[in-house]
Order: sequence, then C-alpha cells, then structure tokens
Amino acid sequence: MLARAARGTGALLLRGSVQASGRAPRRASSGLPRNTVVLFVPQQEAWVVERMGRFHRILEPGLNILIPVLDRIRYVQSLKEIVINVPEQSAVTLDNVTLQIDGVLYLRIMDPYKASYGVEDPEYAVTQLAQTTMRSELGKLSLDKVFRERESLNASIVDAINQAADCWGIRCLRYEIKDIHVPPRVKESMQMQVEAERRKRATVLESEGTRESAINVAEGKKQAQILASEAEKAEQINQAAGEASAVLAKAKAKAEAIRILAAALTQHAMGVYGALTKAPVPGAQDSVSSGSSRDVQGTDASLDEEFDRVKLS
Repeated sequence: MLARAARGTGALLLRGSVQASGRAPRRASSGLPRNTVVLFVPQQEAWVVERMGRFHRILEPGLNILIPVLDRIRYVQSLKEIVINVPEQSAVTLDNVTLQIDGVLYLRIMDPYKASYGVEDPEYAVTQLAQTTMRSELGKLSLDKVFRERESLNASIVDAINQAADCWGIRCLRYEIKDIHVPPRVKESMQMQVEAERRKRATVLESEGTRESAINVAEGKKQAQILASEAEKAEQINQAAGEASAVLAKAKAKAEAIRILAAALTQHAMGVYGALTKAPVPGAQDSVSSGSSRDVQGTDASLDEEFDRVKLS
C-alpha cells in the first residue's frame, strides 16, 4: 500500500511539473534510476534523493544504500562541463546597426541542490540569460568596437551570467561568439572603408619611400662633396710639401756653395798672407815674385769659378 501510494505521488508530481512548464524538464541521458536498495553512482554525477517527497541528501559517487519505498531518486545532475549552443539572434549596436550573432556557452553545475530546486531547467535558463545579456552588452558598443573588443565582450557576458546564475548553482566558465553577420549595405560600406584605409597606407608608404630616397640622394651628394674637398685638401698639402721641400733643397745648395766660397776665400787670403810674411831670399826674389804671381792668378781663377757656380745655383 505504501509503495503504491509513493509511486502515485511521484507520478502526480512529474505530471504537474510537465503541465506547468509545457515540456518535460531536461535530465541527464542516464534517466532516473530506480531505488534498488544498493546503488552505484558514477563518477562526476550527483543523484538528488528525496525521502517522502522532501529533499534528503545527495548521493556521492560510489556505493550508496537507500531505503526502499521511502527514498526516491528525484534528480540526476552531471558535474561535467556542459557545452550549449546559443541560437542566432538579432542585436542592435550603439550606432543603430542590427547584427545577427550566435555563440557557444560553457558551464558547469557547482551546486546540485540549487540546480535541482532553484530553477526548473538550468541549461535552458542559462541559455536565455546568455541571449539577453549578449543583446544588452552589444547595445553598449559601436560596430567597430564589437569587432575590436570581442574578447572583452565575451568576458562581460560571462560576468553578467555568473552574477545571475549563482542562485541556480551554475557557473559559466566562458562564452565565445561564433559568428557575427552584418547587413549587406553595412558590409559594403565596411569594405569600402577597408579599401580606403589600404589606399591611405599605400600613399603614406609611397611618400615615405620618396622621402627616404631623397634623403639617400642628398646624403650621397654630401659624402661626395666631403670626399672631393678632402681630396683637394690632401692635394694642396702634398703640393705645398713638395714646394717646401724644393725651397729647402735650394737653400741647402746655396748654403753649401757659400760655405765652399768662404772656405776658398779664406784659403786664398791665408796664402797671400803667408807669401807676404816670408823673408825675401837674395837671387830668389824674382822666382818668388813670379811664383807668387802665378799662385795669385791661380787662386783668382778658382775664385771666379766658385763665384760663377754660386750664381748658377
């Protein structure tokens, strides 16, 4: 009698929940297992047990024992990471551009009790929350920022979902935008903008290339002028050094000629002085006079030769 009454009560509760939501609540693929007294709970699953219609406890993975008739497994929650495709929806940006956008939601049940009794269908509730949050966040950004700040947009959606889904025992791990579709006219204008930006960059690069070329040419001319002036300077230095060497050689030659002439004059004067100071010898005066005259004539000839050589030098 008690077993029949418990089964009837469970059937009424299930039927009432189906009528209230319009569809069966979402459950794990394993379904609701029966109470066979001895139960083995798989890893990464949490089985919510009710005793006489009220929450009793959550079965941990491994061996568990329940009381027949009184205990009933009401919910089976998966503790693995769940991937949910968020359907495509329309959203309006800050600059009034309508976009078609979809995404992927990654979540995990952190509290099986809240996920079972806090919301009728946790996954469906989070999906609806993700859609509304995405529309709200897109309305705060312009079209250009939607494409540039995609990562920050995903992070904002995750934070907003976690704030609302905390009471459901669910944590959103990450949200990724899959595709963003823009209207055809907006797409054409964006393409034109991209082409204009490319032409602008090409013009800037071309002008920079021309400027660099002019700088290189000017630098080359500057270096050429510097090298030419240095070569001219070196040539003038070499020419001056040559002229100085020539003048020095001429001066040395003149000095040497003057020295030789002075020596010759000194020798001639000494010879004349010696001839005059010698005593005259009888019978030999004529010979001395003739010899002296010959010496004087020879000395005069040699002096004339030296003087001519000095003048020629």
